[in-house]
This record gives sequence, C-alpha cells and structure tokens, in this order.
Amino acid sequence: MQPIVLINAVGLTPRLLEHAPRLKAVAAAGWVADMPEVLPAVTCTAQATLLTGELPSTHGVVANGWLFRDTNEVRFWQQSNTLIQAEPLYATARRRAKERSKAFTSAKLFWWFNQGAAVDISVTPKPHYAVDGNKAFGITGAPPALSDELVRELGAFPFPQFWGPMAGLKSTAWIARASAKVIREHKPTLSLVYLPHLDYDPQRFGPSGTNMPRCVKELDGACAPLLDAAKQLGAQVWVVSEYGHCDVTRPVYPNRVLRTAGLLDVRSGPFGEHLDLYGSRAFAVCDHQLAHVYVRDPADLPRVRELLAPLPGVAKALAGEERASIGLDHERSGELVLLSQPDAWFAYPFWLDDALAPDYARAVAIHAKPGFDPCELFFDPRLRFPKLRVARRLIQKKLGFRMTLDVVPLDGAIVRGSHGLAASDPRDRPILIGHGPKPGASVPMTRVKEMLLGAMGLG
Repeated sequence: MQPIVLINAVGLTPRLLEHAPRLKAVAAAGWVADMPEVLPAVTCTAQATLLTGELPSTHGVVANGWLFRDTNEVRFWQQSNTLIQAEPLYATARRRAKERSKAFTSAKLFWWFNQGAAVDISVTPKPHYAVDGNKAFGITGAPPALSDELVRELGAFPFPQFWGPMAGLKSTAWIARASAKVIREHKPTLSLVYLPHLDYDPQRFGPSGTNMPRCVKELDGACAPLLDAAKQLGAQVWVVSEYGHCDVTRPVYPNRVLRTAGLLDVRSGPFGEHLDLYGSRAFAVCDHQLAHVYVRDPADLPRVRELLAPLPGVAKALAGEERASIGLDHERSGELVLLSQPDAWFAYPFWLDDALAPDYARAVAIHAKPGFDPCELFFDPRLRFPKLRVARRLIQKKLGFRMTLDVVPLDGAIVRGSHGLAASDPRDRPILIGHGPKPGASVPMTRVKEMLLGAMGLG
C-alpha cells in the first residue's frame, strides 16, 4: 500500500498555484482540479466534508461553531472528533484495511476535530488551563510522549503566530517541520497535514491588498521539509484546500438589528454586556459570510426574516426546507440561514455602545465569543505601541495579576477579506492535486474521500 501525505494548504487556489514551484511540481507529476465549495466555505465544514464525503446535512458540521441546543451554548472551534456525524476517512481506511488483512496507520497533524480521532498519531493545539483562569500555551496528541518530543526538538509551538494579530509564517513552518519528523520516524500510511499560512493576510487585507505571490512562495518554501520526508517515504503527495478568499468592503450586524427590534437580550455586568441566550427570542451566530439565526418560537420566524433579509449586504435568507438547497438542513443549523453578498461578511457584535462591549471583545478569545471574529487578526490601530501593551500585559500576568490582553479592535470595517461563499470563477475555488487517472477539471469535495481510499488500494 503506497503511503499518502495529504496537505491541506488553506486558501490555495488554481489561480495561485503558479507561485508555488514545489507544489506545482507535485501537480505536474499528477493532475490538478478545482473543487466547488461546500457551504459554508469555512474550515470545520470543509474539513468534515473532505473527510467524510458527505454534506453538512449528513455530517452535521454546519459551521466553525453553532448553538449546542442541549446546553443552549454557542461554541466555536470544538476539537472532539465525535462531533462529526459520519465516518471519516481514517476510520473507513482502518476498517477496510482490517477487513482485508492489510497494515494501515494514520497521522492527523493539526487538522480539526483531532481529539478522540481514530488515528494512531495526532498533534493539535491545546492550551493548559489553570483553576485561577490562567492559561499556558501547549500542544497535545498521541502517543502521549510525541508532543513533548516535538517541542524539545523544534522549540515551543508558536501559538501567537497560529492565530491573532501576529499570526503568520512561523506556525506553518513549525507544523511542516513537525509533520516531516512524524512521517520520517513513524511512516504512517496516511498523513493529514494542515498548513494555515494563506489564511492570514488575505483575511486581513483581502486578496487585492495582499502580496499573494510572496505569501504563496512562503507557503511553498515551508513545504520543503515535508515534501522531502514524503519522498523519502515513497509517499504520494495530495493537496487540498478549503476555500479561496475574496475582498470585502462592509460588515453586516444582524444581532444589532435583532436587539433593536427587541428580539435579542443581554445581561449587563461588571465585565460588560453579554448575550443572554435564554432571554433572547432570536440571535445570529455569525461565521464569515454565513450566519445561522436561531429563533426560539416558530411564530417569530417570519418577523425575523422580514427584519434581516432586506439588510444591505444580505444576499439570501433561507428558512426551513429551503436550507436543503445549500446542504444545511440539519438540526444544528439555525432556523434561518443568511448568506452575504460577495463583498460583505457577518459580524457577531450585539452591543450598541462600544463602552459596554464585553471584555472578551477586545481580546483574542475564540472560545468565549458567540461568533467568529476576524478583528482578532489585527492590533487596534488606536494603540500607539500595541506590542509594548502586549509586553506590559504579559509582565502583569507573570507577576500574578489578572489581566485582559485588550489589543483587538472593535470596528469590523478594518477587515478587508473573507470567505464562505462559492467563488464566481473556478480558478478561485479550492484546489485539489492528486495522482492516478485525472477525474476532470472540477471535482466535488464529497468525492475526495473515496478517491483517497482508491489511491491507497482501499476503494
């Protein structure tokens, strides 16, 4: 069975491939196709579709975050593999290999839904949380000693470069080196490697405001040790991505509209206003260019739709069975699903006065916010010396003081790039690079799982 290294180069598109000489050589040895986006075209949904061969209506990953109805909590960026409600690639491959008495091992390296996955090797970000609210960055995985071994050899995983105002190349380079070490030493049959470098500047500044050739070349250079390790193992290299980016000019604030209409409630307190999910009759969970709007009483749905559908920047408002047209007819979805115009995106803020914003709004706090916040990729431009502010806050932390790393801006207009919709040009779709018979110029994401199983002789 020939091993496969599957690189998830987020943000890579057929249009951008020409700037990546190493990955272009991989494509020249096989073939390249585009993949029409699954909606929403966001990380968790795309990865679940690639891994299961199913749409969100079946696998249940309807966004990067959603309302967990059993506890009435909005949660983003959950890592439990059990949240995927269909069998993923590595579980299917393990089962089929066992049925055919073939040896099979797998590694899942920084792909999402990592914890509890049916893989032999895993590495994923996982901070340590203290009872006093303190947090220390770290990684975790299996076998248990692997994370410590990687840190000893490569240094600490650069968490500030993985997400936040300083996010950039260092995290991708670290992941690629760590993955190369795993591939060389453990020789998995299937290795899944997530490289996020192209997900930062195109979101900050939009593709037209980013030096895309430079960013793509940086990603390509970071791939070098990974590609060398794959060659040493004799592995096929396949490449996927999740979406391409687009320029945006305007945020849309559905929660502020719902609040003004008396449908969304907040709880005021010492740390600002917080969304009251029990008191609210309707609220939107915003994720890039899609929003799930949860409406407690079905009788309110027509009014909510009448309020939100005409908003500037909203392209579609789909309710009930209409959600099936985009594969989002699932119990985790909102009763109403909003899609933005191509130049707009949905922002989560629900407060009407920035002086009353919750304390987490000005921090990188992906697990605290009831929506995705791309403003976390920026330092607040009103701060004269933001890195000095960070240093001062970290000193306060080391001295044992409670502090909030309050460096994130509140104005969504600063964001110039997004994703989540289907690209208008196939050259701007996610890319698929593979080997064997060419499947055509365009391949649905739902086909990738079986194509990889076939390439491993497990079709």
